[in-house]
Amino acid sequence: MAHDEDDDQQTQDLRTDTAPGTTAADSAARRDQAVRAAVEQGVVGPGAPVAGLLDIAGIRASAAALRAAFEAVTPPGTPVLHAFAVKATPLVPVLRLLRAAGIGAEVASPGELALARAAGIAPADTVLDSPAKTPAELRQALALGIAVNADNPQELARVDALVQSAPTASPVGLRVNPQIGGGAIGALSTATATSKFGVPLLDEGAREWVIQAFLDRPWLTRLHAHSGSQGMPLEMMARGVEATYELAEAINGRAGRRQVDTIDIGGGLPVNFGSDEESPTHAQYARRLKARVPGLLDGRYGLVTEFGRSLLAKHGTLLARVEYAKEAGGRPIAVTHAGVQVATRTVYAPLSWPLRIAAYDAQGRPRSGPAVGQDIAGPACFAGDLLAENRPLPLLEPGDHIAALDTGAYYFAQHYSYNSLARPGIYGFSLHGDDVRFAAAREPQTLDEIVAESGGGSERDALRYL
Repeated sequence: MAHDEDDDQQTQDLRTDTAPGTTAADSAARRDQAVRAAVEQGVVGPGAPVAGLLDIAGIRASAAALRAAFEAVTPPGTPVLHAFAVKATPLVPVLRLLRAAGIGAEVASPGELALARAAGIAPADTVLDSPAKTPAELRQALALGIAVNADNPQELARVDALVQSAPTASPVGLRVNPQIGGGAIGALSTATATSKFGVPLLDEGAREWVIQAFLDRPWLTRLHAHSGSQGMPLEMMARGVEATYELAEAINGRAGRRQVDTIDIGGGLPVNFGSDEESPTHAQYARRLKARVPGLLDGRYGLVTEFGRSLLAKHGTLLARVEYAKEAGGRPIAVTHAGVQVATRTVYAPLSWPLRIAAYDAQGRPRSGPAVGQDIAGPACFAGDLLAENRPLPLLEPGDHIAALDTGAYYFAQHYSYNSLARPGIYGFSLHGDDVRFAAAREPQTLDEIVAESGGGSERDALRYL
């Protein structure tokens, strides 16, 4: 993937000169050093009681490992685009950092496309997916030369009309659902029999419709399927990719030529939230695909991936100050500033999204002492706003800190404005010897910004005159 040299100073600040070791122990050591420095430097403190921290060395290492994983199983020269799922961490400086590491963008809304464009990601390195694209969104993508995956027959008919009215350089694909079944988290299972995504291949007549759709449209050259996500085992994910590859082979056989030239296998590699170990790895998944679907990786097809959580999750830490320590019904409760607004999935679905919690003292050092079951509560005004319930940790005191680990994707970057709680600042960090340097990926939200976003600008009295 080609990219221009980034001259944005903020992104330069987010890059680290040298990447430290990338083992689980290395990551944990960097995190502990960063937490202490964040407290010492006032990144987190009484005036800023919650913040997200992003390990830049870890992010760059994951990007390099992803590229290496697929280079190891494909012949030299095989076109491979790794498009980061912007929804996982929708921050322009992070997208710039990934762009510099050779990663493109998968976008699923006009807002995500705007972020990718602001980050300087080229149209050729951008893929548009969404089950509800408007005509205007499709027209813009096709005009820019962005790859488009149509979700269903109605959307494909819209693309038909647009392609006929104006030539486009965009690669166009069709999303299919291999209907392989669900994983451990139903809400994230995208390849069930009744999934809202793509053309359901096992439904009566669907497979033949897809083949004919390609035969009728020589410009339709890609197949897309996304069958993985958190809670999906690798073997099931590989089965979904295999079904898509077999369909591509069938289309090309019927066409008598290599019409489908690229297969977009989506993303969804699950993340281990139970320890600092990164498992499964992109390399393990690539080897699994090589063993199960060797034809996919023999150089005849271009490849697109859309990983998100697996690139960023392990490199984010949500750090919050303990405001109060109390007790109810014999159970200690640490009241913190990290809750539903920054860890929405965990608060509303704690069994599916449990988070590891690390305890630090008032100076940001790992807290010691006997483990005591205690609730880690957030600041929102409802009883279920808990990051953890009865979690054994050294007993926390006011002024201490808690860190919710593995939160670099789908957590503090996706703010939920319950109680009009402010969006926290998000900071990349890098280590230079004993020095820890921080740069803001997103500044903390101000109260004036909350008021303005809530209609408190010049039109604040507009409703009175209706």
